[in-house]
Amino acid sequence: MRRGLAALAAFAAVIAAALEADPAAWAQPGMDGRDKFRVVASFSILRDLAAHVGGDRVEVTALVGPGGDAHVYTPTPADARLVGAAGLIVVNGLGFEGWMERLVQASASKAAIVVASAGVPARHAKNRGGRDAAGPDPDALRPGALDPHAWQSVHDAQIYVSNIRDGLVRADPPGRRTYEANAAAYLEELVRLDAEIRSAVAAIPPARRKVITTHDAFAYFAADYGISFIAVQGVSTESDPSARDVAWIIRAIRGQRIPALFFENAVDPRLVRRIAAETGARIGGTLFADTLSGATGPAPTYVDMMRYNIREIAEGLR
Repeated sequence: MRRGLAALAAFAAVIAAALEADPAAWAQPGMDGRDKFRVVASFSILRDLAAHVGGDRVEVTALVGPGGDAHVYTPTPADARLVGAAGLIVVNGLGFEGWMERLVQASASKAAIVVASAGVPARHAKNRGGRDAAGPDPDALRPGALDPHAWQSVHDAQIYVSNIRDGLVRADPPGRRTYEANAAAYLEELVRLDAEIRSAVAAIPPARRKVITTHDAFAYFAADYGISFIAVQGVSTESDPSARDVAWIIRAIRGQRIPALFFENAVDPRLVRRIAAETGARIGGTLFADTLSGATGPAPTYVDMMRYNIREIAEGLR
């Protein structure tokens, strides 16, 4: 109860600070001073997808920018101003942004909301407590827990793009032709990207298609492309692995001869380093799971991120 009251008080403070700092920013939601349609995306990957669909007609801002971790993010007064002034809000859904609903409600935003993952065949999160002595039970699930990382499937990312396109058309009907043309071109690019990833995986010997990662963000990728992932953490970076989890992973690496461990750019790498030291498995590189890099990094866009990840995986598993 105290925690709930503290959360409400914190959100009230955010909104009060935002209104005091810039009350005019709430006056005309949807359009900025350059006649751009304002879109707010919850995190950097969605920002990139929306920017590709919206093109020059939109101004897209991410609440959680490159390198940020949306699992543990805390909204700021600036976020409240952005949400209040938006004409469209794009969220992932599937339980990814636990803080987003309260922020939208507290901001009194009138913007339409697009759930980018709507229509995606959702995967359930594995129950990290459901392991027996032999390893994880694939059928042991936390009731209601969904894996939110559907963008790691390029096929599912195409659903995201279609949903964003439709949301923009509804929110800004004069831009229909722009949004439909941009989405069509981008969907074609994603079809080519999917083929590239499948070709790269085909070149990896089947027995070596096993990876250890920092947290469980690649189940959709695994299902699409046939690479097995074992994660040190669960689907959220808020959850910490138990000693039993770590011991099981060490046994799995030794028993299955898993060739490489990979960091994730937004997650503490120390535990992976410890596991590598205990097992002798080599560290294959850094993967991007929940965020893009900055403009000068290796993964400034969604397409760049997916290409970078498969290159790192292919190199680490050969």
